[in-house]
Amino acid sequence: MIGEAVSATIPSDDQSLYGSAELHGPKNAEVRTWQTFRLTYTTGKLGIDDTGGIRIAFRFISDAGFLQTTDPTAPNYVSARSNGDGRLELKYDRAGGQRPWNETLTVYQRGGYLKPGEQIEIIFGDTAGGSSGLLMPTFFDSGRVFRVMADVQATGVYIPLDADPLYVSVIAGPLDRYRAALPTLRRPNEVFHLGLKAEDIWGNPTSQGATRFAVSASMPVDGLPSHIDFAPENGAMTIEGLRCSHEGTLKITMSDVDGQEIVAGPLEIAQGDVAHFWGDLHGQTGETVGTNTVEHYFDFARNKSFLDVTSHQANDFQINATFWAHLNDLTAKVNEPGRFTVLPGYEWSGNTAVGGDHNVFFMNEGATIHRCSHALVQDRADAETDAHTLTELYSKLHEEPTETVMYAHVGGRYANIFYDHDASLEAAVEMHSAWGSFEWILTDGFPLRRRVGVVCNSDGHKGRPGASYPGASVFGAYGGLTCFVTAENTRPAIFEAIRRRHTYGTTGPRVYLNISANLPDGGTLFHRNPDAMPDTKTEQVTDCMIGDIVRTNGDTAKISISVRAPVGIVSVELRDGTKVLHRETTYSADELGDRIRVMWSGAEYRGRGRNTAWHGRATLTGARIDALEPVNKLNPEMKMQQTGSTAVVWDGVTTGNMMGFDLRLTNLADGADLEIATNHGNLDLALSDIGFDTQTMDAGGLHRKLEVTRLPNVPLPSEVVLTQDVKVAEVGDTPIWVCVTLEDGNQVWSSPMYLFQD
Repeated sequence: MIGEAVSATIPSDDQSLYGSAELHGPKNAEVRTWQTFRLTYTTGKLGIDDTGGIRIAFRFISDAGFLQTTDPTAPNYVSARSNGDGRLELKYDRAGGQRPWNETLTVYQRGGYLKPGEQIEIIFGDTAGGSSGLLMPTFFDSGRVFRVMADVQATGVYIPLDADPLYVSVIAGPLDRYRAALPTLRRPNEVFHLGLKAEDIWGNPTSQGATRFAVSASMPVDGLPSHIDFAPENGAMTIEGLRCSHEGTLKITMSDVDGQEIVAGPLEIAQGDVAHFWGDLHGQTGETVGTNTVEHYFDFARNKSFLDVTSHQANDFQINATFWAHLNDLTAKVNEPGRFTVLPGYEWSGNTAVGGDHNVFFMNEGATIHRCSHALVQDRADAETDAHTLTELYSKLHEEPTETVMYAHVGGRYANIFYDHDASLEAAVEMHSAWGSFEWILTDGFPLRRRVGVVCNSDGHKGRPGASYPGASVFGAYGGLTCFVTAENTRPAIFEAIRRRHTYGTTGPRVYLNISANLPDGGTLFHRNPDAMPDTKTEQVTDCMIGDIVRTNGDTAKISISVRAPVGIVSVELRDGTKVLHRETTYSADELGDRIRVMWSGAEYRGRGRNTAWHGRATLTGARIDALEPVNKLNPEMKMQQTGSTAVVWDGVTTGNMMGFDLRLTNLADGADLEIATNHGNLDLALSDIGFDTQTMDAGGLHRKLEVTRLPNVPLPSEVVLTQDVKVAEVGDTPIWVCVTLEDGNQVWSSPMYLFQD
């Protein structure tokens, strides 16, 4: 049930020397509640010598309250006492242990020693002095482990106790909202499914959302019930085997007894060669650095976030041989061709200096894992299979008997696209994950003539692929999704979509996007990148689609774009590389109202510490705030509040993504003013100067900025259809791609079409 990382152990015959531990407290604790736990350690045959001690470690992927040992009146207070001589000294360190057990509390024995059989009692969340207790994490965890180690001879070496793990199960909270999911493109009479989920305020599926829904659809759907009795034990359910014989845009509406409506869609039903299959191919679990088990991970992907495609991507330097074998067995077992495609693979986690993070996916099980190192793997019997640099990895992967594709990833270590690139293997860059948004991982490659696709994933560490909320931890963004545009949901078809860049990514929502090009003079389409595979299959075309590489016979192309989203669309940008060729908005200057949007975005830099903290205050003069509406506020505990009728204060975090709010204003007077003060700069604007064009404050860092604009009072249209003529450069590539910005702060990016003449 509880994944355990590889760690030093001691012979079982010696266990009685080092003592034992028991944990007393609730077995199940609701997320974000205050709890108290008593951990009792009993010394073994050796007792504990003066300056020895015990250490309790927790996984660093957590947003539980940070322990403190100095103020008994404050939250998360920890105390300790013993029934032996001397005194106890407590030290808490958020990064005091070895990955993944970074968070540690050490209890030192001072001024005396403990005899065999004497005890130390530690109270986590001690309320005796007025503390509210220990704050639980925001996410479901089948076992939040208290890992106990002992240094009984004062050597500085803490030996893990060989005992069943001491843990508390963290469970979901009460219902906050319902979510529903449909695919975005199917052909007439092609099967699809409807997903329905109840979530608590932190995004955990909760069983506390039982109700009955009346169901209606915008078009006839075979197999769709008129009512749904929603009372699942795990918080989610799926209606399988649905079909629609009519072409058009399908939305399914579910209404509960109180009249609340949940809308799924839009789903386009249209004739064609392809459909859309949604996936999150990047995350890990408690067997390495994350939480929960890999079995829970795959169940969540299929049955709670309603994905079509997934993969497990653990850090290679922590995958031992036993887990690699188990993972391969499991991916073969849960893979369901046509319904749920699961790719075996891992994350090659080399340092940025030698290539940086890359995701590796295999067509079939049984491939060798070529680790960047054995940093956290004790058994080094297969160390000769390691690939210490990206170049070495490419070489070894070419020797694998099964087909392989790769993504360049931005995580703790970001992929160094300047170090090396093998176009026959590396087909895409991950533009968004729970780590943030990174357009630069694509655009940096344009001058190098890199022809890669765009994908988005979660890189979630909490066992929630496809619905990875950031909670209150270091992750600043909601995990992304990738749409695979292909004929069927099988491993070969998904691989082909990746290789041909027939993908687009989002910051989380399922959005219908179609981008194509008509070539008046025709052209040659390459099935693979001809720079790497000059003998690739080709065909003569007059039209091409997302991700295609085409040598055009002329210098013009007509680009067609269609977007249908579940919320309003702010803009659709058609780009040639880093240049915006056309920006289509869903509103005009004549439609602007008294809704002022304030958004901040960007990051510190490209590396691990990219999180940017924002602290700000917006003050109005000559106007009043009728309503404050957060935009992309992902952490419910993060401050964003109205003070009086004329001001808003906030704290926020961006990691390349965006966050902000809308102000609905009333009582506007002549000369009204908006003054914004932040820790990254200030902006003072007359309200009359805030119009259709965005007002921008450059805030330094990596593409860091604050923007203010005016929007219509009414919700924005959720559909955009446009065409635009573009010029194809005489020399080099013309990468044509799209960025869509939605009213709720989410974004969509297409893979580029790489058009060229030379």
